[in-house]
Amino acid sequence: MEFKVIAEYFDKLEKISSRLQLTALLADLLSKTDKSVIDKVVYIIQGKLWPDFLGYPELGIGEKFLIKAISIATNTEEKEVESAFKIIGDLGEVARRLKSKQQSSSILGFLGSSKAESLKVDEVYSTLSKIALTIGEGSRDLKIRLLAGLLRKADPLEAKFLVRFVEGRLRVGIGDATVLDALALSFGGGQASSEIIERAYNLRADLGNIAKILAERGIEELKTLKPEPGIPIRPMLAERLSDPEEILKKVGGKALVDYKYDGERAQIHKKGDKIYIFSRRLENITSQYPDVIDYINSYIEGNDFIIEGEIVAVDPDSGEMRPFQELMHRKRKSDIHEAIKEYPVNVFLFDLMYYDNTDYTVKPLEIRRKMLESIVKPNDKIKIAHHIITDNVDTLMTFFYQAISEGAEGVMVKSINKDSIYQAGARGWLWIKFKRDYQSEMADTVDLVVVGAFYGKGKRGGKLSSLLMAAYNPATDTFESVCKVASGFSDEQLDELQKKLLEIKRETKHPRVNSKMIPDIWVEPVYVAEIMGAEITLSPLHTCCQDMIVRGAGLSVRFPRFIRWRDDKSPEDATTTNEILEMYNKQIKKKTDTSSSTENI
Repeated sequence: MEFKVIAEYFDKLEKISSRLQLTALLADLLSKTDKSVIDKVVYIIQGKLWPDFLGYPELGIGEKFLIKAISIATNTEEKEVESAFKIIGDLGEVARRLKSKQQSSSILGFLGSSKAESLKVDEVYSTLSKIALTIGEGSRDLKIRLLAGLLRKADPLEAKFLVRFVEGRLRVGIGDATVLDALALSFGGGQASSEIIERAYNLRADLGNIAKILAERGIEELKTLKPEPGIPIRPMLAERLSDPEEILKKVGGKALVDYKYDGERAQIHKKGDKIYIFSRRLENITSQYPDVIDYINSYIEGNDFIIEGEIVAVDPDSGEMRPFQELMHRKRKSDIHEAIKEYPVNVFLFDLMYYDNTDYTVKPLEIRRKMLESIVKPNDKIKIAHHIITDNVDTLMTFFYQAISEGAEGVMVKSINKDSIYQAGARGWLWIKFKRDYQSEMADTVDLVVVGAFYGKGKRGGKLSSLLMAAYNPATDTFESVCKVASGFSDEQLDELQKKLLEIKRETKHPRVNSKMIPDIWVEPVYVAEIMGAEITLSPLHTCCQDMIVRGAGLSVRFPRFIRWRDDKSPEDATTTNEILEMYNKQIKKKTDTSSSTENI
């Protein structure tokens, strides 16, 4: 298959803002894709060479070296490439124009009369993979030569999207949900097959692999798909509520209640003698936790399983739980063995999804928990999450306060009825978060996605210093604006912010962003930040839950303040619009109840 086909479709996709049109056009591309390379094409659409969980290196070609490769490929002085980039602001477009100019010169000079061999998808993929995997002495020059070789063979449009791919800025506005819908249209017989395809992807979070199975073996093969150790499962997510009585009603009156630990959620796989640890975002974090690998080998029975828990930092002297921020030192320490001594961890397990060739995601929670408990040997490093089973509100509240006093964030209330399966990749009322900060009026934090930015004034003049934040709407796979945050940043964070945002800058609003407010720059919805606010208010400026309370108004966070970046969360893991709506309704109810109580005094 020629790479030019992909480039031409990318060119069309870039100009479309309608998600329905994006899906239809993407489905057309996938239906024309050779089955032998469909996995590679899907990865390229995702802007990557392979799934994140493999832990392979990225391309490792920065702006400076991209300019050099374009210079070599187009026989243009580097200064000229840099100058064009400063004017145009898009290296992909610079490459396209220089290639077009080079092509015109060749025709005028009667050069290149014999048609050059076209670039194939396999060649592009294998060369880019070689670039990413090349390390050691002389690797930089080899990477540049390999990329320049591809660009030399590419036509102008191919060069544009090759450069953008290497930059990590395809700008075609395609999310995983759109790819899943397009696969349903292309190979599943229509949207009716979407649930089957999505379920398969949730069990094996490798979109290229799912596409290949679907294209080569059909929809029936996906119906029987089971989890596979080594390929992460998309994690089950929880709703949130602040009323313990309503929480118990939502889960059927009786629940298993776990501590909600302030740690790093970890999905732990064992396949023979290999152990993998994946983060909430399904990134391979195995190298950060060699001690956890030792614990798994020592205290968990079995050779073939997928279990889930929370890795929590503990005080090396007292054994008491420490906050999540302590774990971040492990990411920054170059000597992991030193980090293990300074920041030891315990693992608190709360679920089992696969064991000995059996798919446990389809079994009720009580069966999953019983099996999990049976494979953990007694020890002081890996434990089952502290829990109770209750149908009593007072008992729930006592346990909630106990959890907080012991350093947990709160509790997770989980349904134990016959339908309490593990809903991979889904957020629902089978699990409900009940955290301590829900006990006050929006002392609660929310996790929002950066979709745009504004330049500051005064001493912040010329700096991007305010962020347009959005909540995630899973029903429409879009990000709806909810507030503009300008406070909480240190000077150092503001300086880092400039580079962070300019790397993901867009010329136009992302197709998945829904916003009335127009920032100074739009950005790719990539980064998630934890935001603290005073309350949720109605706002005509924002689109979150628009028209759901009052016609013409959405919901907004009042007095928002930046707390920290949530690198452990993907944009789709952000606080949902439904959660914002629920928080607003609870807030109004609390105010009404308080007002009534005051009137009765």
